[in-house]
Amino acid sequence: MDLRRKLTSRKFWCAIVAFLTPLLFLFNIGQEVVAQVTLVITSVGALIAYIFSESSVDKENCKAGADK
Repeated sequence: MDLRRKLTSRKFWCAIVAFLTPLLFLFNIGQEVVAQVTLVITSVGALIAYIFSESSVDKENCKAGADK
């Protein structure tokens, strides 16, 4: 399993939200809280994807600079 690929996958983060949202409703958590949790999860997913994407770009730039 490639953890890096999983953490940058939009499908993974959608699955997390799809799993947690019904659970929060099941335990009678208010709609506002459910919306806030969903926003936090998607924000964290976007941030992780950005960090890994930028690190990949930086890595390739370093390789390109070393090859010159």
